[in-house]
Amino acid sequence: MTAEGEPRVERDGDVVTLTMCRPAKRNALSRDHLTQLLGAVTAVGESDAAGLVIAAEGPVFSAGHDFADVAGRPVPEVRGLLQLCTELMQTLHDVPQVVLARVHALATAAGCQLVASCDLAVAAESAGFAAPGGKGGWFCHTPMVAIARDVGRKRAMELALTGDVIDAATALDWGLVNRVVPDAELDAAVADLMARATRGSRASKAWGKQTMHAQLGRPERDAYTTAVEVMAAASQLPGAVEGMSAFLEKRRPVWPD
Repeated sequence: MTAEGEPRVERDGDVVTLTMCRPAKRNALSRDHLTQLLGAVTAVGESDAAGLVIAAEGPVFSAGHDFADVAGRPVPEVRGLLQLCTELMQTLHDVPQVVLARVHALATAAGCQLVASCDLAVAAESAGFAAPGGKGGWFCHTPMVAIARDVGRKRAMELALTGDVIDAATALDWGLVNRVVPDAELDAAVADLMARATRGSRASKAWGKQTMHAQLGRPERDAYTTAVEVMAAASQLPGAVEGMSAFLEKRRPVWPD
């Protein structure tokens, strides 16, 4: 049984849903909650699941860091908190599963960073996104690392400097999410995109998403160097062999993984 406040982990077929269950705290990413989420994501990464959905309960998807962990704390403690959060975000990139954010409501600061760190994101029309530090006293330095890589420099600056909430339609236009749907259709849209994103060879897809994240932050020449080596090596994977054989033989592939 899940203890009060701990994220809920549920598996349906090949997909695991990890739900933040701290509605009274607006699913704030406290030190304890970050530790719980990191443990849960790591466990899913070590499983045979094909996909991971990050979801939340309550009126807010996530309000970001819990200021109770920050106010009055010395720099080493705050640094440790931010390093823990960074480890969670990077683990979302490192796990072999496709990670999809199900955003039903407002995602701010590190909560918005969480959305940006997922491979994919589907938002309800009522969702909103913000990096509110820009209009407060603690700028959203670490959230903007992930957010800026999704939306680009000028839009990242607008989010970071104004602190204003953008609606789901704007988030879609800016590249922060993949789909925006009516609230009642959110679960169906999540399931549809996850099903399409997890089809094919799991090993090929796992290596693919990890390499994508690795090369995106590199200069083009370095990115090609990485991609060439990985793609050449990946041609020997059983899934690649089967996929090419099936194409050449004009038959449906039978995936070995």
